[in-house]
Amino acid sequence: MSDPSRRAARRAASPSSRPASAGGRRAAAAPGRQPGARRTGWPLAIDCLAMVALLIVAVLGFGPAFGGTGWMVAAGGGILLGLAIALLSVAFRWNVFFVVLGTIVAYFVFGSALAVPSRALLGVIPTGQSLRDLVLGIVFSWKDVLTLQAPVGGFPSTLVVPFLSTLVASVMAITFAVRFRRAAAWALLPATALLVTAIVFGTKETAAPLVQGLVFAGVALGWWAWRRFENRAEAAAGTAVTDSTKDAARLRSVRLATGAGLLVVAMGVGLTAAAVTPMSTRDVLRDQIVPPLDLHDYASPLVGFRKYVRDDKDVTLFTVKGLPDGARVRLATLDQYDGIVYNVAGDGSSGSGTFSRISDTIPSSGAQGQSASIDVTVDDYSGVWIPDAGYLDSFQFEGPRAQDLAESLHYNSVTGVALTTLGLQSGDSYSFDTVIPAKPNDEQLERKGIDQLSLPKSNGVPDEVTALAIQFAGEAQSPIAEVRNIETSLSQGGFFSHGLEGEATSRAGHGAERIASLVGADQMIGDDEQYAVTMALMVRSLGMPARVVMGFYPKEYAGQDAEQPITGDDVHAWVEVPFQGVGWVAFDPTPPEDQVPLEEAPKPKSDPKAQVLQPPPPPQEPAELPPDIRTDDTDQDPIVTTDWTWVLVLGIGGGILVLALLLLAPVVLIGLLKARRRKQRRFAPVPADRVSGGWDEIVDRAGDFGTRSPRGVTRRENALVLESAYPAAGIGSAARSADSAVFGPGDPTPEQVDAFWSEVDSIVASMAGSKSAWQRLRARLSLRSFQERAAERRAQRAARRTAARAAGRGGASEGGAR
Repeated sequence: MSDPSRRAARRAASPSSRPASAGGRRAAAAPGRQPGARRTGWPLAIDCLAMVALLIVAVLGFGPAFGGTGWMVAAGGGILLGLAIALLSVAFRWNVFFVVLGTIVAYFVFGSALAVPSRALLGVIPTGQSLRDLVLGIVFSWKDVLTLQAPVGGFPSTLVVPFLSTLVASVMAITFAVRFRRAAAWALLPATALLVTAIVFGTKETAAPLVQGLVFAGVALGWWAWRRFENRAEAAAGTAVTDSTKDAARLRSVRLATGAGLLVVAMGVGLTAAAVTPMSTRDVLRDQIVPPLDLHDYASPLVGFRKYVRDDKDVTLFTVKGLPDGARVRLATLDQYDGIVYNVAGDGSSGSGTFSRISDTIPSSGAQGQSASIDVTVDDYSGVWIPDAGYLDSFQFEGPRAQDLAESLHYNSVTGVALTTLGLQSGDSYSFDTVIPAKPNDEQLERKGIDQLSLPKSNGVPDEVTALAIQFAGEAQSPIAEVRNIETSLSQGGFFSHGLEGEATSRAGHGAERIASLVGADQMIGDDEQYAVTMALMVRSLGMPARVVMGFYPKEYAGQDAEQPITGDDVHAWVEVPFQGVGWVAFDPTPPEDQVPLEEAPKPKSDPKAQVLQPPPPPQEPAELPPDIRTDDTDQDPIVTTDWTWVLVLGIGGGILVLALLLLAPVVLIGLLKARRRKQRRFAPVPADRVSGGWDEIVDRAGDFGTRSPRGVTRRENALVLESAYPAAGIGSAARSADSAVFGPGDPTPEQVDAFWSEVDSIVASMAGSKSAWQRLRARLSLRSFQERAAERRAQRAARRTAARAAGRGGASEGGAR
C-alpha cells in the first residue's frame, strides 16, 4: 500500500480527526435523549417505582422468620435509603467510590434506629453499643438468624440482616436501572438476589410464595420490556428512518397496554392458583445448618441417681435384648467436676462434649472387641440420654416417633454416648450394632502406662481427697497398682447405703461438701454416686485422667438371646481410666451392698489401710505432686477469661475489614482499569495508534477532571477547547505533534512515540497540578471517560447504520429508475 493510501486509511479510522457525518449531525439534532444523558421525568419515575416494587415483593419472604413488624421497618428503611442514594448519585453524577461511601454512611447513621433500636438512645440516636452491634452484625447476624429459634425479630442485631440486605440491593438495583442504558437488565440481579436471600434465610412457612413469585416475575418482565422499547425508540430517534411522532406514541401506548394486561392476567392466575393450591413447605438454610448442641441445657444424669433406687427400684425402665454377659449399658460419660456436680464438658475440649448429628450408619470408631446387635424397648424410662453399650456402628429408631427421634439424634464417637434432644419416652424402641471392648486383666495392664488424655480441669476438689489419695496409692510401682489400691481402699474400707428407710444415714449428692464429709467421717458411708466421684477425683489428683460413667447392669444376666429387663435397682456408677493401647478400663470403687455399717461396733475408716502401704512420716514431701497438677490447670485460666475479649476484637476487626474492602475494592478496580487502558494505548501494535492513544489519554484525563470534549471535531479544534481550561499545559502543541505523526509520511519512529508520550505525561501532570487534592481524587475515581468512550462508539455505530440504510435506499431507487 502506498503512503497516500496508508494515510487515507488512518484518516478514515480516526474519528477525532474528521468532521461529523451527516448522520452524526442528524443524531445530534434529533429531539430524542442522547445515550449519555441522565434519565429525568416520568422515565426516571417508572424505573424507580418498578425497582421499589420488586424490592418490596422480595423482602416479604423475611416475614415468617422474623415475625412482628420490626423487620418491615428495617427493610422499608433500607429501600428508602437506597432510593435516596441512587437519586443523589444521578443528580450529582457520583462515581462508584461515592456511591459506596454514601451506602456505608447511611448504614451507620440510620442503622441504629432501623436495625438495633433497642441499643440506640431514645430508639433513634446512635450509641457506642448500637454502632458495635452494627459492626459485628455484618459478620455474625447471618448466623444468628439461622441458629436462633424463629421468630428471631426480637433478638438483638438480627434486624441487621433485612436492613443491610435491602440497603445494598436497593442501592445497586435502582442505580443500575437509572444510570445504565443498554444494560439496564443488570438491575434485576440485585432484586433477584434479595428475593433468594429472603427465601434462604426464612422458614418452612411460606408467605404466599406463588403470588410473590408471579408478581415479582410480572413486574420484572414488564419493566424490562418497557426499557427495551425505550432503548429502541431512543436509537431510532437519531436516524432518518423513524415513524411519525403520532405513530410512535400510538405504538408506545399499545405496548404498554399489552404489558399491563399481561401483568393483570398473571396476577389473577396467581391469586386463583394460591387460593386452590394447598399450603406446602420448603427447604431452607436454617434446616440444613444445625446450631451447636449445648450440653448445659441438659442436667447431669448423676444428679438423679438416688431417684432410680428410691422411686423406680422395682420398675422396669427398659428392656434389652442381645446384651452380652458382663456388658454394661452406658447412659452418660462425665469428665468435668466443678465442686457441685460431675457433668459432661460442654465445650468439647476433651471430646466428651463433641456431639454430632448422625444417620443410620456411624463411622467406625476403630474399637476392638465383641460385636453385638442390641434391641431396646423403652418402658418407664424418660430423658435425653440414650441407654447404649460399647461403641456404635449403626443406630435405628423404630415406632411412631422414629423419624422425629432420628432427626434429633446426636452421638459422641469418643465416649460412645448418644442422646436425643426430643427425649425418650414410653413406647419408643431402637436397635443398634455395636462393638463392646474386652476387659483386660491386671497382668495385661501391669505393662501398660496411662494414656495422658486432655480432660477439663476439676474445681472445688476438697483437700482431704488429695491427701487421702496419696495415702491410698502408697508406694505402688505401676499405674494399675496405684489405681487398684485406691479402688480397693474405697470398696473395702467403706460402707454401702442408699440412705433409704431402714438403711444407715447417707445423704444424696456429690458436691464438694458431700465428698469432704464422706472421706472425713469416721465411717465412709455412701453409694455409687459418692464412691465413683471420690475415686475419679483421687485418681485425677495423682495426675492421671479419669471419668465417671453412669449406666446400668443387672445382678444376673439373662443371656444374649433373652430379653433382659432393666430396673432402677440396676443403676450404677463406675470409674474409667485410660491405659495405653487398651483404652478406657472400668473400676468399681463402691462397697458391696451387704457391706453395711454396724451401729454397735462401728468399723473405723482406717481399718482397710493395712492393705496399702502407708506414706512416709513427713507427709508433706509426697504432697508436692498435687500442687504441680493444679498449677498446670491454672495455666489454662487466662484462655477462658480472654475468650470473649478475642471474640469481640476479632468481630470488630472483621467488620472493619469488610467495610474497608467494600470501600477500597472500587478504588482498586478503577485504578486497574485505567492502568490497563493506558498500557494498551502506549504499546499498541501500530506506531500511529500509539500516538493516537496518547492524544486519547489527554482527552480522557481532561474528561475525568470535568472538561468535556466536543464530538466529531479535529484534534486541533478539540485542543482549543482544552487549552481554554488548561492554558499552561501546552495541549495545542501536542495536537499538532499527533497530527504530524499520524498523517505524516511513513510511520512515526519509536523515538517520536516516546517523545510524544513524554509530552502527554507532562500535560497530564500540568492538568492535575491545576486542581485541588479533592478534585484529583474525584478524577482518579471517575468513570466519566469510560462512559464518554462508550457513548462515542454507540454514536459511530448509529451513524454507520444510517449510512448503510441510506445507501440501500439509494441503490433501490436507482434500480427502480432503470
